[in-house]
Amino acid sequence: MNTTPSTTTAVVAHGVDDVRVEQIAVRPPCPGEAVVAVAYGGICGSDLHYWRHGAVGESVLRAPMVLGHEVVGTVLRAAADGTGPAAGTHVTVHPARHEHSDVRFPDDRPNLSPGIRYLGSAARFPHTEGAFAAEVVLPATMLRALPAETDLRVAALAEPAAVAWHAVAHAGNLHGKRVLVVGCGPIGALAVAAARRAGAAEIVAVDLHGKPLDIASAVGATQTLRATDTEAIAAVDADVVIESSGNHRGLASAISGATRGGTVVMVGLLPNGDQPVPIAQAITRELRLVGSFRFNDEIDEVIAAISDGSLPIGPIVTHTFPVGDALEALAVASDASISGKVLLSFLDAAESRAESR
Repeated sequence: MNTTPSTTTAVVAHGVDDVRVEQIAVRPPCPGEAVVAVAYGGICGSDLHYWRHGAVGESVLRAPMVLGHEVVGTVLRAAADGTGPAAGTHVTVHPARHEHSDVRFPDDRPNLSPGIRYLGSAARFPHTEGAFAAEVVLPATMLRALPAETDLRVAALAEPAAVAWHAVAHAGNLHGKRVLVVGCGPIGALAVAAARRAGAAEIVAVDLHGKPLDIASAVGATQTLRATDTEAIAAVDADVVIESSGNHRGLASAISGATRGGTVVMVGLLPNGDQPVPIAQAITRELRLVGSFRFNDEIDEVIAAISDGSLPIGPIVTHTFPVGDALEALAVASDASISGKVLLSFLDAAESRAESR
């Protein structure tokens, strides 16, 4: 029996301030593709940018595009060629697909290849459709099986947790170290949790708002500071700083809060163009400034850590909305003073489609 529906409910960005929940066609899968019934999708900053600005940096919407790349669900129809998880398997998704590029990059760091296509990205045209849909067709190579007992709401954090895990790994051995995390949105909070698991002795979390600091404390921060308290931040004297705010003031705080000879990992993506940063201080203190972009196979380690309980990140999920309320969910996710990670639930939409078939 063909279990691929002809249409499905999806969240589609059409332009600036124009995101719609609508029915879209579901194409038949190729032999190496599976059909996944999506349970939950986490709203990322990139989704918010496509909603508010119709673009993420230089990636500009030129046609309607399904949003979303942080998803979990169940395999509805396994790949016909026998690859990937079997039907009925709970899965999360590695949203990157690698294509050939003539541009040089390290063989062991494919995340740096310009040939990557990422789900829900307008970096190329035609755009790479995202996975905010009740049923979605995906390459089997993107799917990662989850242990049956794994909470899917928490597993929806696997992709952003892999981003944070990748960033924390750039800092090296954290055992017994003092860590400063600047910016405690979902990525920053996940970095706190990853640093705690890596053995950091102290973790100081910084943010403008109280809600993110409360979340950071719940997942492992030993101290919290307001971003406006620049003197206290400078006094932290951290061995390692994770900068996840994505603005130049946060990077300035990261540099000031690092100890001499320390490491600053920059995972927050600053806007394009020149940024006013106190780089002289980084030079005279011999700081190591390290960029961190997306991830490679760390998502497999994250899945294992979520499943065995050693990465307790449940408190980072603060809201869950049915897909029909996607606009309200986007608005809540855009307000860092009231939310952490906001999820969309596609469960009701999938059940409705199943009843109609």
